[in-house]
Amino acid sequence: MTAGTFPDATLPTSDRARSSYNSFLLLVAGLGGLLYGIDVGIIGGALPYLEATSGLNAAQLSVIVAAVLLGSVFSTLFAGLLADWLGRKPLMVLSGLTFIVSIPVIALSHGYAPLFFGRLLQGISGGLIGVVVPLYLAECLSASTRGKGTGIFQWLLTLGIVAAALVGMYFSYRVEAVAKIGNAAALLAFKDQAWRRIFWVSLPPGLLFVIGSLMVSESPRWLFRRGKVDQAQKALLRSRTSEQATIELREMEQTAHAASSRTAGEKVNDSLLRRKYVVPFLLACIILFCNTATGVNSIIGYNTGILLQSGLSDLHAHWGYVLFTVVNFGMTMVGMALVDRKGRRFLLILGTSGIIVSMIGVGVMFLRTEKQSIDARDQVQSRVGPDQELTVHFDQTEAARLLAMKGNGNGIHADRASFAVIYSYGDFTASTSYVRSDDPAAAPLKITRASCVPTNKVEAFFKNPFANLEAAQTAPLKIEKAVVGAVPDANHGWRVALGLYIFMAFYALGPGVCVWLALSELMPTRIRSNGMSIALVINQLVSTTLAGIFLPFVSKYGYSSMFFLFAGFTVIYFLTAAFLLPETKGKTLEEIEEHFEARGRARA
Repeated sequence: MTAGTFPDATLPTSDRARSSYNSFLLLVAGLGGLLYGIDVGIIGGALPYLEATSGLNAAQLSVIVAAVLLGSVFSTLFAGLLADWLGRKPLMVLSGLTFIVSIPVIALSHGYAPLFFGRLLQGISGGLIGVVVPLYLAECLSASTRGKGTGIFQWLLTLGIVAAALVGMYFSYRVEAVAKIGNAAALLAFKDQAWRRIFWVSLPPGLLFVIGSLMVSESPRWLFRRGKVDQAQKALLRSRTSEQATIELREMEQTAHAASSRTAGEKVNDSLLRRKYVVPFLLACIILFCNTATGVNSIIGYNTGILLQSGLSDLHAHWGYVLFTVVNFGMTMVGMALVDRKGRRFLLILGTSGIIVSMIGVGVMFLRTEKQSIDARDQVQSRVGPDQELTVHFDQTEAARLLAMKGNGNGIHADRASFAVIYSYGDFTASTSYVRSDDPAAAPLKITRASCVPTNKVEAFFKNPFANLEAAQTAPLKIEKAVVGAVPDANHGWRVALGLYIFMAFYALGPGVCVWLALSELMPTRIRSNGMSIALVINQLVSTTLAGIFLPFVSKYGYSSMFFLFAGFTVIYFLTAAFLLPETKGKTLEEIEEHFEARGRARA
């Protein structure tokens, strides 16, 4: 095909048909966001019941939460290659099918391994969706609607989190009703069924996403790069006028012609390391790193537990989580309305500013209560038996006993106390989850060698590469710390909840809407799919690490330290948005690419 020559672009497509297709396109992409949100949010409502009935320790529960993120790491490594090889549309179908398969694997699981595998499948699905849906939207939508379209992906992502929270809220009421009967065995059995049913409810959106993905057109830019110009034109004409389709085809040809006119030596070196690619690639990586380092996935996944520890009851904590997700949903709508008017950079600066303030505020509130905590390490160590294992049922009687031995330290009341243990066998350290003395259904804390020491050298290497596995298999149990803390009153809990709502509002307004746009817009066409995969791998590695260390970290250092850490990372995010990020609103992908190419020539 010669320059400026295109297939006939006069195929009749009515305005109503184009409008209907554009709406359907956004709906299908939104269902992808819905699945991604369910991936992230479903564990929030299920975790308290999973923790109560599964017998898993804090480290294992953290891994179950992080497994979704770990699966995302694996899938995003190959998502770009798969999107280029299979096409955007087939990969969307594949990601939906993977999600569908994960649900029965999780809901029917008994034990750590199948539960981990099912959550890993959910993560693989989420990782594929996180790459291919924003990529698909960026390549299918016009410049004037790209911000709104990608915002809808994020908006329905937040709707998925809201839906997951409402399901958890429903089962929280059911659990409270069973608890009033006073039968501990019946309560435990119902909690076991509750977390399984929570996962089953998330199956229908996956089915709808797969059906919708089968009905949309392939990306016109992917078709053009494969030499299928006629099909690319037809795909464009489903959503654009003939004139718009002709203009965009011409831009695609000009970009392709410029690339083909390079010398052979230039083509060899046309990689991520070229100057015109380095700046947008590094910007996308920094933004994706900082976006998850705000702690958003951990705060969503552990939200109910955070609110429980801040002083709210189980029912109120679930209500608090529902309100948290509603704030996310509502403020995402505001961000969608502003992103194509105010611009990406403005919203990122505004959003990160609010996150910093809210995280510091929540951290300070937790720090004040954590200062009252006492360490009953010696008292707990004295109860370790000859088998080097320990079981502690932390109720009001046990709390009163430990407090009495420490002189009723710091005004902690036995009827509203929390307890967590950090322990080790040799070079390996683990921690329990927090339990409260006012929770009659709380399971005993069980400390065993199996809950701490890896079973093989591979697992041992990833947990502690410098540890001596053989020595740990026979080492005695050492209680590193046994934290008895005060559970604050409900007013304190709602103040913490308010701080988290402020965090979520500013995150949804700025980073939540803009991060997917930054990822898809900054990358030049030649490296977009693979560059997006690399940046998302960085994002998911950070998210996986934070989720995996969350419970052990807060058990050892307190919630305050974790929130201060989130605030510190967000400062980096703010500086990047304020001083390094260009504005991309209203520009076509080719114009954005030309901007960075001009900067590359200026540096040369």
